[in-house]
This record gives sequence, C-alpha cells and structure tokens, in this order.
Amino acid sequence: MKISKIQTPLEAAQAESKPVSGSSAERSLRLLALLAHEGRALSLAELAARLALPKGTVHRLCTQLVAIRFLARDVNERSFVVGPAMRQMAFDTLNHDAVRGLRHGVMAELVRQVGETCNFTTLDGAQVLYLDRVEAKWPLRLTLDIGSHVPLHCTASGKLFLAQMPRAQRDVLIGNLLLTPMTHTTLTTAAALRLECDEIFGQGYSCDREEFMLGLIAVAVPVCDRGGSVRAAIAVHAPTARMSLDVALRQLPHLQAAAARMRELI
Repeated sequence: MKISKIQTPLEAAQAESKPVSGSSAERSLRLLALLAHEGRALSLAELAARLALPKGTVHRLCTQLVAIRFLARDVNERSFVVGPAMRQMAFDTLNHDAVRGLRHGVMAELVRQVGETCNFTTLDGAQVLYLDRVEAKWPLRLTLDIGSHVPLHCTASGKLFLAQMPRAQRDVLIGNLLLTPMTHTTLTTAAALRLECDEIFGQGYSCDREEFMLGLIAVAVPVCDRGGSVRAAIAVHAPTARMSLDVALRQLPHLQAAAARMRELI
C-alpha cells in the first residue's frame, strides 16, 4: 500500500511551480499560512508570485480577509500582515493546546525558584501579548489577565522583542510607535529606544526600570524555537519594595534555564 505524504498548509502555499486553482477557501488558507510563516508584511505582488495566483485574485482575497480582520494593511497600505482575528485564533489554539499545561509547569517551577510572578509573552503586532503567567503568593502584586496587551516601548518583554527584530524593521516600527510616558523613567524618544535596543541585543536580556509602572521592575529573556528565532519571552516582575533590579538580575540563570526548557514546547 502506498502512503502519500501529507502536505502542510505552508508547503501548499510555497508550491510556486504548481499553480493550484482550488477553492476560494483553500486560496485564503494558503495566503494566511504564507503570511504567518514569513512573519512580515508582504506586498500584493509578492503574495501573487509566491502563491502562483493572478494579482486580481490575490487582491480580492486580501480585501475579503481584511474585511473580517484576518488580514490587516501594514504601515505601507500596499502590503499586508496577519490581522487581529487571525492572531486571536492562534492565541486560542495555543491557550487550549495540551502543551500549554507543560509550559505552565515550567512557569510554576520558575516562580518557585525566584519567588515572584513570571510571565510568558509574545509579540502581537505592535504590542506584547500575555500568553501565560503564574502569580507569586504575595498580597502586593500587579495582575494582568492572560490575553492582555501591554506596550512595547516601556516593558521588558516589549523592548526585548524590538531588540531582536532586523534593524530596518525595528526602525520603522519605533518610528511609528506612540512613545507615551507611563512614568518619569519611560523612554520617550526614538533615539533613546534604539540605543536601548542595541544594548539589549548585545547582552541578551531586557530590563524594565519602573518604566511601565512606578515601583515595578522586570527582567525578560528570549524564548527561541529550534531554528533559533525568537518566538516569545519569559519575564519576572516584582515591586521594588520586595525585589530590587539588581536582585532580579541575579535570577537570570533561572530565567534562561526556563527559556531553554520552553524551546521544546513552542
């Protein structure tokens, strides 16, 4: 009996040499799979070429997917990125997957080691998305629900994600961010944020020096997939009344060990 190889949506999207007529639904899924894999904005021409479809067909598909929020237009109106509805579906899938329990176990062990609340986050457009968190058993703590979003420019995870981007992509995003001053220590100029990102990239971790909320510090490290791409971040945060930034930095070995364990779970 001959067993046929099962083709993934991404492999179908990359089958440039074999144009597929298919249904509108199939074409839409191939388009979304391609954008999700690339992790960057693609122009109409790029999408048409990669999918081996006419530009008119791709334009119609993009228009329909933008209308239902599975796609969104990039800063450059002629390019497209994954939209909020697609990101929510991905989040829901991650949040209910069996692997989530294993990831949560890694976070729980980390909290036991460091004694403060830890977060598991990812990049969602121009914000940080909370995928999971384990609270420390202290009466004084900041509560952010899973699924919450926080800014990039004033959080440890957010600055870490910015620092890991290709420089050209980072500069465009920073140039379009609203650098709202959350506290007196928030970085509110593009030049200062770019300089901070260079430092973060070099040292491999990021700090929040009461930039998001007064009296709250955080340290974040990257979580890479098996290919070495940064997919998420693990962070510890604590009120300064209980933990100074220097003490938090001493927890880096625990954070990095947890990040290495997460590598097999994303």
